[in-house]
Amino acid sequence: MKTVCGVFLLASLLLIAVTGCIGQDAGDVPVGYIDVSASQAKEMIDSGEFFLLDVRTQEEYDEGHISGSTLIPVEVIGSRLDELPEDMKILVYCRTGIRSARASQVLVDNGFEQVYNMKGGINEWMNSGYEVEK
Repeated sequence: MKTVCGVFLLASLLLIAVTGCIGQDAGDVPVGYIDVSASQAKEMIDSGEFFLLDVRTQEEYDEGHISGSTLIPVEVIGSRLDELPEDMKILVYCRTGIRSARASQVLVDNGFEQVYNMKGGINEWMNSGYEVEK
């Protein structure tokens, strides 16, 4: 019984060690999208060097969106990847940051390397006093 528990414990520790390395490249830099705050997103947008992607529904977008954003709902993002620039940084947002995190992961999984997710979504954007257009 002790041998079985010992083997299980060793296997568990090895699994933890191996999975702890997933998501990092050889330089210990995380691979994937980067979460940013609304204020960081505002700075990024103001720089003009980002493709701004709204992944909410058409109805939500019509109620108010960040100026200059392109709407591609998260439900269809995988089938519309060809509409996204592969050579630009992409800033993704939704209402609260949950759908944009999902969409950001889809982008990363499909080879996009410069993906940023706005934590808190447009709710945090508006709570920070930033404008939306209708």
